[in-house]
Amino acid sequence: MRLSPDPRPFRFSLGDRGEVVACEFLRKNGYEIVEKNYKCALGEIDAIAKRKGRIAFIEIKTRSGPQFGTPQEAVDARKQEKLAKLADWYLKEKKIKEAPVSFDVVAVTWKEGQLPEMRLIMDAFGKKDEAY
Repeated sequence: MRLSPDPRPFRFSLGDRGEVVACEFLRKNGYEIVEKNYKCALGEIDAIAKRKGRIAFIEIKTRSGPQFGTPQEAVDARKQEKLAKLADWYLKEKKIKEAPVSFDVVAVTWKEGQLPEMRLIMDAFGKKDEAY
């Protein structure tokens, strides 16, 4: 009897593995993870953390190589706009007012058979002054 259409049901995807190592990397770099995979009606934020009095909304992108560009290149203007809207939703839901925020990116390159390479881009982009 097979319970899953995938013959490897417990295998983590590259993205899932990237998120696990990225969160550990963030902890080692002074971040206190307060939410992982926060979901709301607008979508999902990979990680939300506190660091030096700021709330960091963190996008984690993982790639196995350069064939589709660098991981950070995937956080384009459209993705940035969506993350800003998700951050607004989160802050309203949690009733957090006037907190300093940052939008950070963890770019993970994990070539098969090698250890992952991680790049932390703090304040990767700013929030536009628009009402959402």
